[in-house]
Amino acid sequence: MKLRVPQAAAGARILAFGDYQPATVVTNDDIAQKVDTDDAWIRARTGIVERRIAGPEEGIVDMAVQAGGKAIAGSGLAPEDIDLVILATCSAESPMPSHAGIVAHRLGIGAPGAFDLNAACAGFCYALAAAASAVRDGAARNVLVVGAEKMSQWLDWTDRSTCIIFADGAGAAVVAAADEPGIGPVVWGSAGDQFDKIIIPDRHSFIQQEGQAVFRWATSAIAPVALEACERAGVRPDELAAIVPHQANLRIVDAIARKVKATNAVVADDVVHSGNTSGASIPLALSRMIERGDVPSGAPALLVGFGAGLAYAAQVIQIP
Repeated sequence: MKLRVPQAAAGARILAFGDYQPATVVTNDDIAQKVDTDDAWIRARTGIVERRIAGPEEGIVDMAVQAGGKAIAGSGLAPEDIDLVILATCSAESPMPSHAGIVAHRLGIGAPGAFDLNAACAGFCYALAAAASAVRDGAARNVLVVGAEKMSQWLDWTDRSTCIIFADGAGAAVVAAADEPGIGPVVWGSAGDQFDKIIIPDRHSFIQQEGQAVFRWATSAIAPVALEACERAGVRPDELAAIVPHQANLRIVDAIARKVKATNAVVADDVVHSGNTSGASIPLALSRMIERGDVPSGAPALLVGFGAGLAYAAQVIQIP
């Protein structure tokens, strides 16, 4: 017996991005009223000035629906055209059911494949790679990929090492078939021997982080991954229009960008006003860059995710 397989697409591309942030802005001065810190200390160590925090009534699904709806509207597709939804998140309120299925239902997407994916701060890049593979293999026609996080619900607001960094938000992209590739090969991996550097030990705990260890790892290990993604995509660093690293910390972002040596690229710095939104940070930052007109349509951008696990992933995309 010979198995039949769907007709594969030549490539996959991103049609549109969407983003969403909660209304509540928490400044460094606000945090300084709760813990022993100040605005200058936080800025010097993280580059963060303010962040957005969701209210108790606003969950991951709510934010994902807002960002996903915006991406679908920008793509020119209708909800019924989407047949797969992937939600990248590491801050889910509950382990089941899949949040992706609920997001799809609320967006009016009928009976899609739907699953959640947890690769922490690298989650969006992992999900984007999965979406591109599904389209190229013929398993899906159009895929909604969302990164959504409510990190604030996993924070100890008396822990200065974490409460100054993490925040809430969502970003999304619609991936579709293309005659030519618009999403390059993914370069991904993990350093599982360092799993305990960023961790939530159990369901009754808050996020814990060894900041200096993570900083040393990210600033030494991630740039080579980014450069390999460029090489696999056939794009020179000086041809990049944008670099969008995970918005972990402005010092880390700047260090990676310097090592990549993309001399003509705009480097995302959304962390300054959005904080670290984990798996949401890359699509959130790039969506805002596109809205502001910082990057040209059709140009190559390098996405680089890294975080707990310690997981990492990078790929070059064509900006929609």
